[in-house]
Formats: sequence, structure tokens, C-alpha cells
Amino acid sequence: MKKVYLSVIGFALICRLNAHAQTNQGTEKLPPLISLDTPPEDTSGYAARQLRLDEVDLVSSYYTQTGNHSAITGGIGTENVIDFSNGLDLHFAWEGNNRNKNTLGLGLGYDYHTSASSAYVTTSGNGKPDGTRVYPSLDWTVENAKTGNTFGLGAYYSGEYNYKSLGADMHFSIKTNDKSGEFGVKLQAYMDQVTLIYPSEFIPAIAPAPAGAMYITTASGNKVLSSGGSRTSKPSLPTSPRNTYTAAFSYSQIINSRLQIMVLGDLVTQNGYLGLTFHRVYFSNKKDTIEKLPSSRFKLPLGFRLNYFVDDDIILRTYYRYYMDNWGSNANTANLEVAYKISPFFSISPFYRYYNQSAAKYFAPYEVHSPTDTYFTSNYEYAKFQSSFYGVGFRIAPPGGVLGWQQFHDLELRYGHYSQTTGLASDVISVSIGLK
Repeated sequence: MKKVYLSVIGFALICRLNAHAQTNQGTEKLPPLISLDTPPEDTSGYAARQLRLDEVDLVSSYYTQTGNHSAITGGIGTENVIDFSNGLDLHFAWEGNNRNKNTLGLGLGYDYHTSASSAYVTTSGNGKPDGTRVYPSLDWTVENAKTGNTFGLGAYYSGEYNYKSLGADMHFSIKTNDKSGEFGVKLQAYMDQVTLIYPSEFIPAIAPAPAGAMYITTASGNKVLSSGGSRTSKPSLPTSPRNTYTAAFSYSQIINSRLQIMVLGDLVTQNGYLGLTFHRVYFSNKKDTIEKLPSSRFKLPLGFRLNYFVDDDIILRTYYRYYMDNWGSNANTANLEVAYKISPFFSISPFYRYYNQSAAKYFAPYEVHSPTDTYFTSNYEYAKFQSSFYGVGFRIAPPGGVLGWQQFHDLELRYGHYSQTTGLASDVISVSIGLK
């Protein structure tokens, strides 16, 4: 189910980031392309500025998905999902006596989803899986007033019914002497705890009751340990660690007044329990088990971004990424977005993204895996497929504010349709509001 969140949240964030030509496909945030206009430094009559609320961003999206290859039922069955995603970002800024600019970002996200396939997930007596996710974040960045170099730290938390995640990052950027180029590094670490939720046929038996006592199953599904009616025991679900470490590198360069480029590269390593226990696999002998994947994984995505200003009214945003990992998957992503300014305050941005990937060596469809296989999964996230994602965005940013409200800086509406050759299809609509 995690890929649902990535699709919804990633699309919603694009609404904010594309408005400034600073997007990056994937889950990571990248350093922005350098502004074409660098104002001269003015030190006359300078006084330290107090902390102020600089910007507020609100994003809300609605996502629907259909398909017939659910990993919960072994690569067959419904993948229908509905998801509501909401995010709030507060940006604070202040300057010290050295004119270095400090920014503090506070974020809070909340998702709620319903999934038809969740009916086939048991929580070992803890009730139906909760379809909510909460993910606050914190980021602090300081920019050197003379050089334009930056340094920052970030922290993240994400929690839903089948995992809890803590994350932290350190990021910095260095600009060239003429400030036309910028090299950026971001080091991230995520420490997850995956809840081991088993299919009902594989739930480990609970410990025998003590002498003179017995377990009673209540209407809510809890096990009550009865010894004169005074002792109770609610089964607890075990967890397993999953750690992810990422080193992301980027270099952006202004070639001229019309052309900007960026080169991207990530090194990603994961270790721990990398599967999900409620993902079933059916062998060729008709017997089923839970998916089993290696306890480590290495990923290497390499990307290139090019933005070209055709004229004052048209901007071409292009992106290409090559991906490989040691599980045997290779992928290519190509993206094109054309931002057309219909008026000084209103723009339209059609976009198209093509993606293809080869299958991981541990994937096989329903009832194809051999019982002698060492690793096995029927999760179509690891299958061979091609996909298309296309849609359009509309953005208004009048100088007097939206609806005449000066603080209502901009409003953006985006719609996208996604389809895979596996039969998976989804639609997402997102609304983004910027307040200053």
C-alpha cells in the first residue's frame, strides 16, 4: 500500500514545487535551480530582523486507484484504493547581524485511505487495519549572505498501522563564485519499525494459558486470559527494523538567460526486513506462504534535468532518470512539462511522463514461484511494466492576491491520470494554496 502514498503525496507536492521550476521526480527533494536574478547586497542601515512567518502552503488531494494484482492476495484480487491527502507547511524566516538568512520549515501531513484488499489483512486480534497516516517534519536552513552557500538539518516522522518511521537529514550547497552554478549534497537516514502482520492462516499461536486459566475470545477479537475473571491479555504484534540511508548529489548550472540544467545522482542502501508479512505468495503446488526478500538492497538512480525558456510565455521542463538496483531491476523515466503563461498572472502546464522497468529477479506471478525458490514475491511493484502519467495544471498568481486577498499569493489545481500495462490505473486531483 505504500506505493499509493508515494503517488498521492508526490503528485501533491509537485503542485507547489512546479510553480517555481524546482521539481524532482521521486520521493527526495532537490536543491532548487539557481535564480536568474541575484539582487545586489545592500548593507546600508541594516538591522537584525526578527522571526516572521514568511509563507504558508496548503495542499489537498483526492486519489482513486483500480487494479487486479493485489500483493495481499498473492498477485491477484482487487487493488482498489481511495485516498485523501492533506498537507500544511509553515515557513519562518529571520536574519541575524551577519545577514545570514535562516529559514525554519514546519510540516504536517495527514492521509486517510480505504482499500478493498485490506479486508484480507488480519491484525492478529487487534481489529481492522487503520487507514490513516500522520507525518510531521522539521527543517532548518541557513544561507550565507556573501557566498550564497547553505547548510541545514531536517527531522521527520511517519506513522501508520503497519510501520513507524523516524528520519533525519543533513544538507548543504555550495555556489560558484559567479553564483551561476550550485553543488548540493543531502544525507538522509530513515529508521523504520515494520509491524509483522500475518495472514490469518499464518498467525503464530498464542502462548498456552497458565494452569487454572483459559483464554476467552471477546466480541472485539481480543483474547481475555481468565483466572477468576481478573486477568486479561491483549496480543501484541512484533516488529522488525528497516533502515534506509541515502546520499543525494546534485549540480545545477545556468548556461544562459534561457537555459538551466541540473545533474542528479543518489546512492541508496537499505537493510532489515524489506518485505511485508501480509503479502502472500502462492507456489506452483498451490500452497501459499508470505513473501520473502533479501535483507539488503542497493539502489542507484541517475538523473538529468533541463529547463528552457522559449520566450517570456513558454517554459519547457524536461527530466530523464535511469535507475538500477541489485535486485535486478532497471528503469527509465522521461518527463516533459510545458508551462504556458496565458496572461501575466495565469498559466497552464500540460505534462507527460513515461516510465518502464524490468522485473526484479525475485518476482513471479500467482502460482508461478517454485517451492524451492530462496526469495519470492508476487508484488507487482517489482514486475516488468510500462506506465504513462499525463495531465494538466492551472495556476493563478495575481499581484493583488487571489480574489483580491493580498496574502493569498497563488492557487494551483492539477489533475493527472496514471496507467500501467499491468492494468493498474489511477486518477488524482490536487489543490494547492500559497499564503504569504
